Amino acid sequence: MGYLHINFLAAVVAAVVAFGLGWLWYSPILFGKQWVAWNGYTPEKIQVMQKGMLKAYGISFACFLVMSMLLAVLMRICHISAVVAGAKLGFLCWLAFVATTGLTASVYSDRSLKAWSLDAGYQLVYLVVMGVILAAWH
Repeated sequence: MGYLHINFLAAVVAAVVAFGLGWLWYSPILFGKQWVAWNGYTPEKIQVMQKGMLKAYGISFACFLVMSMLLAVLMRICHISAVVAGAKLGFLCWLAFVATTGLTASVYSDRSLKAWSLDAGYQLVYLVVMGVILAAWH
């Protein structure tokens, strides 16, 4: 089980960076206004959502940590240590698992493709960045 010997500090850093990218991505600086509009959220809905933000932040960070650790395991199994290869693996994980699952969920929940594309873009960026961080810091 040598593939479980990963750089946990790198995985934590990758998770923190993904979380920070989310803060930027969904802020008014980048795509916050589009996200609200494309999901059809009202100001009242936003206020309700803000009350549960601490819980949402905790859960999302835990998910980022799991993703980064499992991406590190995949990189170890595949003997990936080059930054470009790490980025490619992040992209392939996004394409195979994240984009497809998110698109399927969006179609069945009658969510707009614009809203899906905004989330999918963020997920693509953070998975590629995670791959780069983990490969660079193996």
